[in-house]
Amino acid sequence: MISSVLILILGFGLPFGYFYFTKNPQFGGKVSKNEKKLLKASKNWKKGKFLNLEKTTMELKLSGIPGLIRESNKTKKTQNPKSNLQILAFNNENFQKDGEPKFIWYGHSVLLLQINDRNLLIDPMFGPDASPVGPIRTKRFSESSLDLIDRLPELDAILLTHDHYDHLDFESIRKLKQKVDLFLVPLGVSRHLERWGIPKSLIQEFDWWDHTELFDLKLTFTPSRHFSGRGLADRARSLWGGWVIKSNSYAVYWSGDGGYGDHFKMVGEKLGPFNWGFMECGQYNQRWHQIHMYPEEAVQAALDSGVENAIPVHWGAFSLALHHWKDPITRFVKAAEQNKLKYTSPRIGAVVKVNDSSMEHWWETLD
Repeated sequence: MISSVLILILGFGLPFGYFYFTKNPQFGGKVSKNEKKLLKASKNWKKGKFLNLEKTTMELKLSGIPGLIRESNKTKKTQNPKSNLQILAFNNENFQKDGEPKFIWYGHSVLLLQINDRNLLIDPMFGPDASPVGPIRTKRFSESSLDLIDRLPELDAILLTHDHYDHLDFESIRKLKQKVDLFLVPLGVSRHLERWGIPKSLIQEFDWWDHTELFDLKLTFTPSRHFSGRGLADRARSLWGGWVIKSNSYAVYWSGDGGYGDHFKMVGEKLGPFNWGFMECGQYNQRWHQIHMYPEEAVQAALDSGVENAIPVHWGAFSLALHHWKDPITRFVKAAEQNKLKYTSPRIGAVVKVNDSSMEHWWETLD
C-alpha cells in the first residue's frame, strides 16, 4: 500500500515539479553552455560560480530552521506595519528636466534617479510579492504599486544590481519594457531578461569595475558582498554589485545588497567622494550577517566610501527578516546622528532634490 501511494506521488509530483521549474517564467533563464564560457572569463568566477572578494557564508544550517521559525512567530506581529504604507503619487511638475539632480525612492531598493536630465531606474521591483514562487508569500507594505509604472516618465536606462526576486521582478519588467531601450545588468542577468522578451541588443552586462559612458554620464558597476540566484541550481551563477553614477559635477553611489566589507573603502578610493549614497539597510539577521549589513554598518559603509549625504534603502516595502519593520531606519538615524553623517529620510514616492535635506521622521507616527 505504501509503495503504491509513493508511486502515485512520484508519478504526479515529478512531472508537475518539472513543468513548474522549467515553464514558470519567474525563474528566468537557464545558464547555457555558451554563456558559461563567457562567465568563466571573469576573474571573479571560480570553481563554477562567482565569489565575493572576501570569504562569505550564509551561516544558515538546516538544524537552525526550527529556531528561526520560533523566532519568527514571536516577532511576526511587528514585522509588517499595521496599515498599508502610502506611496505618494508621481508629480511630473516636480520631476521636470531642469538640470538639477533629483530622485524618488519607492520603498525597498526601487529608485528613480534624474541626473543631467537623464532618467535612470534602479532595481525596479514594483510588484506586490517578493516571494512569487514560494509556498509562503511576502506581501508588499503598499498596495497597487505596479500601477505606478504607468505614470513614470520615459526612461533612459534601467540598472540592475542582481537577480533576486526583491530586486528583479518579472511583472515589473513586462510593464517597463515599453518605456526603456537600455538595460545595464551584472554578468549573467541578461538571460532572465531575454527569456522575458527583452532583445539581447538592448542589454549590456558588467563585471566588477566595468564602466560605460552613457550620454554624458559615467556608470561603473562596483563590488558588493552578496550572492545571486532565482532557482534551485543557479546560485551564484550571475554576478551582484552596486553602481556609481557620475556627471561632471555630481556623483551618486548605490551600494547594492551585501554585508559590510573592505570594498566600501575601495569604492571610495577609486571613485569617491559622493554627493548621495544609497546604502543597503534592512532585512538583516545574525544568521545571514555576512550578506546584509546592520544599520550601524550601513552608516560606517557610507563614511568609508566618502558619502556626503546618506539615504538608507532596502526597507519600507517587504519583511524579509525578523526585525521590526521600523528597526532599520530607527537604528540608521541614531547611528548617523552619532557619527555626524548627513542623511535624508524621504517619504515613499517623494521627490528629493539636490539641496534638500529631509530629516522628517515620518515613520514614527505609524504602527
